Amino acid sequence: MKKNKFRTKNLTLVALMTAMLCIISPFAIPTVFSPVPITFCTLGIYLTVLILGMKKGTLSCLLYILLGLVGLPVFSGFSGGAGKLFGPTGGYFIGYVLLCLIAGVFVDRYSNKWYMVLLGMLSGTIVCYLFGTLWLAYQMQLDFFSAAAIGVLPYIPADLIKMMLALLIGTPVRKSLNRAHLL
Repeated sequence: MKKNKFRTKNLTLVALMTAMLCIISPFAIPTVFSPVPITFCTLGIYLTVLILGMKKGTLSCLLYILLGLVGLPVFSGFSGGAGKLFGPTGGYFIGYVLLCLIAGVFVDRYSNKWYMVLLGMLSGTIVCYLFGTLWLAYQMQLDFFSAAAIGVLPYIPADLIKMMLALLIGTPVRKSLNRAHLL
């Protein structure tokens, strides 16, 4: 009986965080300098992995991507479908999964040290940027540095703010869930 409760709790938490990702990720601010909009998806990814840790956070991210892949309008600009994944911003979706894995390792090991969690989010974001930039360069026939100039550099300040917000919001939520024996 206890095993089923554990599974039910985990499934519920993953489903809730996936729903949160699906709700906030479509909101985006288009940019004139890049095909990559400013999105709230990264904030959702940071919150998800900070609250759930590596395994459940990555699962939630994968479910979000799968829901968008089948056509639900959960991607930026309320879009969905395979075209979005294979378009100029598709590399960032692979990067989101890797971000969850990398940041999740830090969250699982050092959840009580905010600076280590921040280091994990920074490391994961760098890998996300790398995959996003490589795919953007390929799709738009740009060199790596030109793609980074339009797909990474303008977004660094906003992503740093999102990381800080995630730490401010997600850390107490994770602590509360731990105290309630839900994680």
